[in-house]
Amino acid sequence: MDFSQRMGLAPVHVVAQTESIDGELLVSLWNVICLQLFSQYRPGNHIGIDILAHSNFNELALKVYSGFFKKPVDFAPESWKSFKQELRDFFFKSPWHRIYSFLEFLVSINYGNSSGQLVREFNKVLERENSAYRFLSGCVTPITSTEEVKEVESAIGKSDRYAGVRTHLQTALGLLTDRENPDYRNSIKESISAVESLAKKLVDDDKATLGQALKTLETKHGLHTSLKSAFMTLYGYTSDASGIRHGLLDGDKPCTKADARFMLICCSAFINFAIDSIEE
Repeated sequence: MDFSQRMGLAPVHVVAQTESIDGELLVSLWNVICLQLFSQYRPGNHIGIDILAHSNFNELALKVYSGFFKKPVDFAPESWKSFKQELRDFFFKSPWHRIYSFLEFLVSINYGNSSGQLVREFNKVLERENSAYRFLSGCVTPITSTEEVKEVESAIGKSDRYAGVRTHLQTALGLLTDRENPDYRNSIKESISAVESLAKKLVDDDKATLGQALKTLETKHGLHTSLKSAFMTLYGYTSDASGIRHGLLDGDKPCTKADARFMLICCSAFINFAIDSIEE
């Protein structure tokens, strides 16, 4: 993260794009279509005249016009250049959900036997750009709920008066969503550090442990014993002999994006719960 993001003056990447597609994701998806499908276009004549009806993409154009746009096929552009431009205008001006509908349509028609490669490349882009969706069985399917994303956003917003908590959460999010060099292990460490930072504030002791903070919530704010136990167990996972807080040993399984996302969402939810409990 840069200075503005660390200070909370500019947003870091969201944990997952749920009901939006940012510019980088949009361009990346369009590039997949161009490279994996549109690159197969052939004019169908030896002098290369741009007449769509003579090309190998005439059937594709008719399928898109009739099956997706629901327009009369005799309204379709006569040239491939014009047709591609119309698709491009649609793609870069439409709401996010229509983009995903269009991707599904392209996969469903399997034009030129392209579906398998399209799905593989779409999923690479969706994962890299932190989309909350993936192609599963030919359909764009949510893998992260809006509610989970809101937990992280809410925790960062609520922790304004807890500078240490906010910094750790923002750092965890930045490490998780870094498109070039994600660091899942250290993202998990930062998520847990955010909880520890809040614990010290709750008991007004810089040396306080999470256990002490949970005990305070249990006795003063009615934290259920089972919830306390569950979070202590999860916390212990990061601190045992082969846990996150220690160096990797031979044979240890590296942390995954799913691990880091789960921990960030879980810790954010706990921080929201703790702050809400104090303020009630």
